[in-house]
Amino acid sequence: MGRIVMKFGGTSMAGTERIRRVAGIVKRQQEAGHEVAVVVSAMAGETDRLVTFCREANALYDPAEYDVVVAAGEQITSGLLALTLQAMGCKARSWLGWQLPVRTDDAYAKARIEDIDSGALLASMAAGEIAVIPGFQGLSPDGRVTTLGRGGSDTSAVAVAAAIGADRCDIYTDVDGVYTTDPRIVAKARKLKNVTYEEMLELASVGSKVLQTRSVSLAMKEKVRVQVLSSFIDETAPAADTIPGTMIVSDEELEGLDMERQVITGIAADKNEAKVTLTRVADRPGAVATIFGPLAEANINVDMIIQNIAKDKGETDVTFTVPAADLLRTQALLEERKEAIGYYRLISDDKVAKISVVGVGMRSHAGVAATMFKALAERGINIQAISTSEIKVSVLIDADEVELAVRVLHTAYGLDAE
Repeated sequence: MGRIVMKFGGTSMAGTERIRRVAGIVKRQQEAGHEVAVVVSAMAGETDRLVTFCREANALYDPAEYDVVVAAGEQITSGLLALTLQAMGCKARSWLGWQLPVRTDDAYAKARIEDIDSGALLASMAAGEIAVIPGFQGLSPDGRVTTLGRGGSDTSAVAVAAAIGADRCDIYTDVDGVYTTDPRIVAKARKLKNVTYEEMLELASVGSKVLQTRSVSLAMKEKVRVQVLSSFIDETAPAADTIPGTMIVSDEELEGLDMERQVITGIAADKNEAKVTLTRVADRPGAVATIFGPLAEANINVDMIIQNIAKDKGETDVTFTVPAADLLRTQALLEERKEAIGYYRLISDDKVAKISVVGVGMRSHAGVAATMFKALAERGINIQAISTSEIKVSVLIDADEVELAVRVLHTAYGLDAE
């Protein structure tokens, strides 16, 4: 028997009936002999509703007061789940972020966890009490409520698991695991039994919406084993230990679990990209810094970068991608600095998408990128930009070719289910 942290998202907590179903899943884990802590999100749509209230009250709202408002959603669901568990005969209590406390920095609305005091929590769990903890919230050095940013409940759950030395952290979502690609695009997508931290981190960063990137990064740092599985199961289903989800683990553990792994683990697509091209930029030292320096200062993340040099004219075209939500800010910043940068024309395109193939097998197998380029070329799909890492190859293509590209690549890498 072990110590388990269970996390339930907003869809799982959307209303009393679903909260009752969650309580049943939690109760079964305790009845199996585990010490249990549960981290919950606000009900689906509740955080958006609270954010709207803040904007209506004051368009230039104080982030500290914003956190007071939006943290309320998780407080409500933690109390309701504790009440429901008590009605089922379980010992349970809620622990708010300031009660543990979950200590964070003072970056309101996007705080980062620094430490969690786990003494009282561990004592409570050892006494047979189910701890219900609101995700997403913490306590600043000044004693004020903070929130971790959207999707922060995943990070809260992993942080709690690390603080109490949990055997694993179960993330219950509206999907039953991590797939080789989006099953809505490829019907033959396969659910993966195991994924490494690095692979999940890459998949999360390039479009997979299963887990928040920060939570995966923290799990890798703290070596927390994370399991992704569905909360939408029959009430008579077995405990989570026997439900086939996806386990996210270290490279070392995975080597012992699955020796015959695919070279490519998964394929992700992200339509939230925009392409920017600056033409006829002077080919001189420091020219590129004048482009990307201001973007970095504005916290605009630049991904793919291509620079073409025209040797005979001493000029170059520079192409790069930014999140689609940052395109207007990017255009404004670059137009303000047109003279300093010295470009001729700014061309933007938000009808693009990024397709990425991810797998630790790339480290020891050649030809992964070549397979990708050939498969896309055979279907007439043009590649506009390329970026790579040790375990990832990403390409930028037209947005209207995303689904075709994903299907083609899924087949090309032998990922289709039998």
